[in-house]
Amino acid sequence: MPLFNLNDLRAGLPRGQRLIGIDPGSRVIGLALTDVLLMLASPYGALKRSKLAANAAEIGAIARREGAAGLVVGLPLGLDGSFGPAAQAAKDWGMAISQATGLPAALWDERLSSAAVNRAMIAADLSRAKRAAAVDAAAAAYTLQAALDASRPR
Repeated sequence: MPLFNLNDLRAGLPRGQRLIGIDPGSRVIGLALTDVLLMLASPYGALKRSKLAANAAEIGAIARREGAAGLVVGLPLGLDGSFGPAAQAAKDWGMAISQATGLPAALWDERLSSAAVNRAMIAADLSRAKRAAAVDAAAAAYTLQAALDASRPR
């Protein structure tokens, strides 16, 4: 499946269907889920990064269980907005996950999402262990919320 522009992806979703936000880390994949009105993103959980087929099967099962019809994959652009090797790897992985799950996908800039989430968790006085357990899903939700806010119909 080709990657979609986020506005087109959102406009093409059937009414009442959700989006899954994905933060594709090298070891852990953070997941987030929207509400059915596409207003709010919430952390959903995390998957251990493994073979593409296994991760696609898990994400596809979540989509079916939660009524999601599209994916928003975090794109780690450089601080200057450049498209480097990490961004290319995320784009390739996003296209492969989209193809394997049969779900349309869009890419969204995730620069500094993990850093922002970590700062908020430190400010909330969460221990290092609690932050480590929750940061991937929270970063996915942070990125997905930014995508929702930017693509909200006027």
